[in-house]
Amino acid sequence: MEYPYMKNTSFTTQELVFTALMTALVFVATYLPHIPIPLGYAHLGDAVIFLLALLTPRRSALVAACFGSALADLLGGFAIWIVPTLVIKFVMAEIVYRVGRRGDAIAPRVSIIAALLLSSIWMAAAYTLAGAVLYASMSAALTSTLGLIMEGLVNSIIAFFLLPLLRGRFPQF
Repeated sequence: MEYPYMKNTSFTTQELVFTALMTALVFVATYLPHIPIPLGYAHLGDAVIFLLALLTPRRSALVAACFGSALADLLGGFAIWIVPTLVIKFVMAEIVYRVGRRGDAIAPRVSIIAALLLSSIWMAAAYTLAGAVLYASMSAALTSTLGLIMEGLVNSIIAFFLLPLLRGRFPQF
């Protein structure tokens, strides 16, 4: 018996390879430009996440965002942040996907800007709250907020300006 809600639950080989490559790209962009800020680090991985959410299939973008970022936390010495990162990056990519796309097409510029800014605001707020819980101190967590806001803005600007160069260059499974 076939269940309609179970359709397309497995990855094809092509999707699996593509998703693994995009996960590695998120990891490298997150791990290598490691810019220390209070309670963590800033990086360029969110620009990659934003672009993937706008240009690639939803499932690949979400998996790459979550696991590429979590792997960077693990290998970067921030294992305590893995669970918050999985949730925060999932929601970030989902916001950009839902607000910045219209079906298989990219939405108008104003929607893309809104998607990037909403996702960045979510990221800064969520990491601040997660820091408050992990370190049992809201004042300690707030020390990272400005760095997180700047990280979100920089990544949003990079993604926005790279988007026209990358349109049509990714597979749609």
